[in-house]
Formats: sequence, structure tokens, C-alpha cells
Amino acid sequence: MRVVIQRVLSASVTIEGKTIAQIQRGLLLLVGIENTDTPEDSAWLVSKISKMRIFEDSNKVMNLSLQDIAAEVLIVSQFTLHAATKKGNRPSYIKAAKPEISIPLYEDFVQQFQKELKNNVQTGKFGADMQVALLNDGPVTLLMDSKNRE
Repeated sequence: MRVVIQRVLSASVTIEGKTIAQIQRGLLLLVGIENTDTPEDSAWLVSKISKMRIFEDSNKVMNLSLQDIAAEVLIVSQFTLHAATKKGNRPSYIKAAKPEISIPLYEDFVQQFQKELKNNVQTGKFGADMQVALLNDGPVTLLMDSKNRE
């Protein structure tokens, strides 16, 4: 699984002109799932991201986690994170998992986050054409891949 983590002051998801999810200070997570991903990948990412110290403390040092400040999370599925761009000019999405694999893993990722943070986690709509708006804070943007554990 690949996750783009963006620290935000606000973020929202709109579908067909209607806002379906919205958060204030927290993290926007763009989640890409590939064919070889498992629930263990999801569990590792949730544990790592929820404890990651990327929010500033009173000394302006990134020393606080989502758990420390009770921040909000918006999770959006993003199959294009597994685009292969080596050959030609059109990205290939052959590594991106089909819905029968990716939907259960995406739902598991969301449920694990809800358990870990013990608060409401907002989501986009899997497979929908979404408009995602965000006000990046910092900016702080990180990329994690469960296969590399980095």
C-alpha cells in the first residue's frame, strides 16, 4: 500500500457539487492499494501514521502525533499512486488492485484508523470521480509504502 500523507489545516471531498466529507486540522491520506497488499500492510501503515510526530508543539518542533492532538483524518482512495511510468507517456495501472481486492483492504484501513484514533474518520467514496480540496499546512507531505517500510 502507498499513502500520501498531507498535513492540512482543512480538506474536503466533493462529488457532483456536493461536499461529502470535510475536516479541519489533521491529515489528508491518499491511499493506493496494489495486488499484493494484505491486511498486515494496512495495520502497519495505520499504526505508523497514527503515531507519526508531524504536528508542531509549543516550541514549533514537529513532536506531536494525531493521537496527541486529537486531529481529524480524511482518507481518500487513489489507485493512481501505483502508476507505472517507465514506458511511454501513458501511465499503466496494472499494479493497482482490482475492486474485489482493493475495496475490502480500503475499508479495513478506514476501520483500523477509526479504532486507533477513537474518533470520527472522514472518507471519500471509493471509485467515484471526486474533487479533493486541501489547505496544506507547512507544507508537510510524506510518502509511505508498506512494501519498503519507509
